[in-house]
Amino acid sequence: MKRNYKVLTTMVIAATLFCGCTLFGNSKSFENSDKDKLLIELITYVIDQLHFSPGDVNDEFSENVYMNYIQGLDPYKRYFRKSDIEEFEKFKYELDDQLKKSEITFFNLTHERLEQRIKEAQELYPKVLNKSFDFSKDETYNSDTEKLAYAKNKRELLDRWRKQLKFSALNVFDSELSTDKAKKENDSSFELRSNKELEKAARESVEKSIADNFDNLDDLERKDWFAIYLNAIVLEFDPHTFYFTLEDKDRFDISISGKLEGIGARLQKRNSNINIVEVISGGPAWKGNEVEAGDVILKVKQTGEEAVDVVGMRLDDAVKLIKGPKGTEVELTIKKKLDGSIKQVAITRDVVELEEAYAKTSLVEKGNRKYGLINLPKFYIDFKDYGERNAATDVAKEIERLKNQGMDGLVLDLRGNGGGSLKTVVDMAGLFIKKGPVVQVKSTGERKEVLKDEDSRIQWDGPLVILVNELSASASEILAAAMQDYKRAVIIGSKQTYGKGTVQNVVDLNPLVRGNSYGDVGAMKVTTQKFYRINGGSTQLEGVKSDVVVPDRYTYIDIGEKDQDNPLPWDKIDPASYRPWNDYIDLESVVGNSIERMAKSEHFKLIDEQAKWISEQRKDTSFPLNYRQYKNELNKDKEYAKRFESLSKYNNNLRFASLPYEIAAMKKDSVLKDKRKRWHENLGRDAYIEEAINVLEDLKIDYLNRKNRKLADLNKG
Repeated sequence: MKRNYKVLTTMVIAATLFCGCTLFGNSKSFENSDKDKLLIELITYVIDQLHFSPGDVNDEFSENVYMNYIQGLDPYKRYFRKSDIEEFEKFKYELDDQLKKSEITFFNLTHERLEQRIKEAQELYPKVLNKSFDFSKDETYNSDTEKLAYAKNKRELLDRWRKQLKFSALNVFDSELSTDKAKKENDSSFELRSNKELEKAARESVEKSIADNFDNLDDLERKDWFAIYLNAIVLEFDPHTFYFTLEDKDRFDISISGKLEGIGARLQKRNSNINIVEVISGGPAWKGNEVEAGDVILKVKQTGEEAVDVVGMRLDDAVKLIKGPKGTEVELTIKKKLDGSIKQVAITRDVVELEEAYAKTSLVEKGNRKYGLINLPKFYIDFKDYGERNAATDVAKEIERLKNQGMDGLVLDLRGNGGGSLKTVVDMAGLFIKKGPVVQVKSTGERKEVLKDEDSRIQWDGPLVILVNELSASASEILAAAMQDYKRAVIIGSKQTYGKGTVQNVVDLNPLVRGNSYGDVGAMKVTTQKFYRINGGSTQLEGVKSDVVVPDRYTYIDIGEKDQDNPLPWDKIDPASYRPWNDYIDLESVVGNSIERMAKSEHFKLIDEQAKWISEQRKDTSFPLNYRQYKNELNKDKEYAKRFESLSKYNNNLRFASLPYEIAAMKKDSVLKDKRKRWHENLGRDAYIEEAINVLEDLKIDYLNRKNRKLADLNKG
């Protein structure tokens, strides 16, 4: 399985922040004068002290670290040569010994060689793109680089680059040709470009893209490459243990809290320029209305200091200058997108909330009944202040607002929700049950801990459906499993959820180092516990099995925990003591009705067929570089894809509306209005939402029958 060490997974439960000095005491001193070796000591110590199941560090461990690290450095095998790999392989079974001695000989060798090979590639690819591609020549490009051997020499490497670049150019050539033909159909005076002109334009486009890629590589410093090496080591213990640099930790905090302090703009580096690619709705830059997407930041000036030129600067370094504490001011020198004019813009930094990270709600109308839909992208939390904003309190507020609108049933959409805070999921489960256990947590060598809802209040006691898919993980699985065990909700979705049944803690490494002269040494996310359903079973690997299984585009793709490297095993413990929900008379009948509807649905049969086709397409790794053959295959795929066009045109005939407080906000925020409009349009084509509402209707009838029986029993009494 290929790993991307620079992309942080959101499938994490960050239960608490540990203080290193309290956690470890003073039993070990970290005073290595070499920062890289010091980091090796730190991560191995933390894993030894904290990891749930650290395993053996032996030759097999060494081999796996070696293989995954080399693959992570050069996944497309377009830098290293066979001779490099032969030189590296003498370390294949020595990395465990180097790790124990905090040696970094292997890293130094690979890092120096990679930098050398990257420089050679920077000189190599322009030579390929300076020559025209012959799209009539019969040859193929194979994208399955995992099975590809390393190039024996420079000539073979050059040909590998040529095929990769030719394939990219072929895609652009076809796109440009199609664009020209479309323009000609709309405007007969439009002059079509010749194939020669289109081929040249395609090469120029690819060259620009590759140049941007190398520009980003040039921005990586030794510490960034060393972080990749560290993560090749720690990921061998399990897929969720991870080393954070300062920048990575900052991004993690933003992802889990959904907010930051700064100006409220997303930035990207292109052609050495720091570009604004999005102005975040509601943020300081948005309120000031002086910058927009497409503007280029030339200089950054702090109050009382000289302006700093950021052209050519690393993106992370530029971001550090622009971000800052709430209430402070920063002045940006901007080159405007529209006319190229230069202007100075002063912005007072503030807390910026990333709206897409938070729960959003829609009222759903079907006939004369109203239902609530809450989409929760993650279980977010502010570690510094739990009461500030978190997923549980937000969902509670949305439920009250929906109840005020006369909600008859609730859909909680956890599709794609990769997890988040353990505390928020326990609190959220408490919104739907009187009191009782929610999840069991176990640490190595310790007795299990049962996390409970202690509050007897119920925020919503009516019909409840939870939507999940293969990407619903961790905290999502805790909530779905608890509601399933209590028989409180009907779970609709994939055959099983992601299957992540482990808990991670984030450990700040800085308090462990006395007299630290290196600056920030980062943090570690460490798997410290496993969680279990209240029925005793683990969600690890197996996930949560839906009550009603529906196909989706991920059905036949390997994306779960069981498909990752080094997952912890499944096991079970004794169940907790709990009493199932008893306000549904015949839950099995409701589930049976839904399963019957799904079996008859032509729409879901078509979704399943598309999912199989997508899976087969992913397995096809050989592509013709002859344009005629390429176009023939492309046309065949497009023709076959037409059978699935009705999926995007589906209409579930439900009506969706925002709640009054959000409608009022939209009058001042056109961006929010557009986002909600697009969301509602997508919901209108969502067959999963339709079935969730159907189930709510059945549950509503069942719920009312239960209430009527209770009243009848009381009257008899």
